Amino acid sequence: MKLRELFDRWSLTKLKVNAGFLDVEFQPNDQDKDAAWAMYVELLTRVTTQALPVDQGDEAAALASVHKLFEITRGVLRATGARHADQFAKVAIVILNQKVRPFTAHWHKASLAGAFADAAQCQRFRAELAALQEVLVSYAGILSELAGVEDLTRLEQE
Repeated sequence: MKLRELFDRWSLTKLKVNAGFLDVEFQPNDQDKDAAWAMYVELLTRVTTQALPVDQGDEAAALASVHKLFEITRGVLRATGARHADQFAKVAIVILNQKVRPFTAHWHKASLAGAFADAAQCQRFRAELAALQEVLVSYAGILSELAGVEDLTRLEQE
């Protein structure tokens, strides 16, 4: 399978990725599988893929949880053996830089300016978070394939 096919299957077609990377055979090794599993667990147990009902949660805490994905990913990439997880890295880095970073950069600055004290801004944050969550659910699906495990992103009823 090619990386392009994996992104297409999970509806992540608007990512800007060098065609050379997209068209190479995608063969995850054991380090890729371990890294994907570690990241998959993190995604499924955070607000990154879980609903944030209007009457629950806190926008600042949700933003911090999303931002933590950078630290977690760096840790996974630095972990013993993970330097050989280049297939995982190709997916993780693209998602972080193209999808997560614009969200966190915008909302970090907005939060410093007091956005979370404004109900309208909180509502906008939650709407944008919901859109990001859809991307991250697809990312989690890709990670489940890389890890060779059942996709549990839709395990619970909404």
